[in-house]
Amino acid sequence: MDQTIINNQIASAHATIDRLRAEIGRVVVGQQAIVDRLVVALLIRGHVLVEGLPGLAKTLLVKTLASAIDGTFKRIQFTPDLLPADITGTMIFDPGGRTFNARLGPIFANLILGDEINRAPAKVQSALLEAMQERQVTIGDTTYSLPDPFVVIATQNPIEHEGTYALPEAQVDRFVMKLKVDYPSADEELRMLSLYLDPTAELPTVRRVLPLNEVREIAHLAASVHLDDKISRYIVQIVTATRRPSEFRLTSLVPHISYGASPRATLALAHVAKGHAFIQGRAYVIPEDVKAVAHDVLRHRLVLSYEAAAESMTADRIIDQVLGAVPVP
Repeated sequence: MDQTIINNQIASAHATIDRLRAEIGRVVVGQQAIVDRLVVALLIRGHVLVEGLPGLAKTLLVKTLASAIDGTFKRIQFTPDLLPADITGTMIFDPGGRTFNARLGPIFANLILGDEINRAPAKVQSALLEAMQERQVTIGDTTYSLPDPFVVIATQNPIEHEGTYALPEAQVDRFVMKLKVDYPSADEELRMLSLYLDPTAELPTVRRVLPLNEVREIAHLAASVHLDDKISRYIVQIVTATRRPSEFRLTSLVPHISYGASPRATLALAHVAKGHAFIQGRAYVIPEDVKAVAHDVLRHRLVLSYEAAAESMTADRIIDQVLGAVPVP
């Protein structure tokens, strides 16, 4: 297809994405960076792990996004007594027909909010993560495909450890991004108060601004964003630097990193960078796109050593040093 036609299509789709972001912003005050990342995840069909303190509108954000895209939404509250069948579904006996019928679980929706995923035991986490990877669920003898798009946004509370089960590194790697939700600014909090405490004001409701078929079309268009060979090499070098930091004159990081990012991280960084370029209205990826999303894509994929914990060295600080050491094309 002619590049001019692609550019015009992307410009038109960018205007649609702007309407979606604006609609979410009517209900959710602030958190624009998180909104943008969730829109990117929707377009690339990637699952997201969201970490934040209670009361930061994580649930509201996901529900608002689902309502704005005309998609089905299910919220699963993870608890220690949850069973895999509570998520995927099970076979139910019908006494009248003397047959077993499949009852599909709540995972059959376009947008899934897995609330406090680290409160569920390993079997439940594995059931969810297998469905995320395979995008299908087998109940009895039948395999059911999950809807398209299918995006899981799982949340976890970073300050509670009692009654929680940490996600294994191999399972965390299946999330394309890990987002950290921070406190709103003072101005944003004032806007929130005026919005929700005014007795004369009517609380905003979400309008459906993006049909599902259009989401699929825009996602296909986002996949056509050009990734130059130089940018591809830049992405590979960033990921390689997390595995072999001494080759990039980062010898101080060697004792801090037990395991670097996997090849899945390379693919994720490329896909998310393309999505970021797309929602910025560009048909090509630039190094700034890669830098903008590198922390979100890599922070949960680095396995740090005990020395890193002892010296308060975080994954984000390591990624900062990696981005500073790898030559920009």
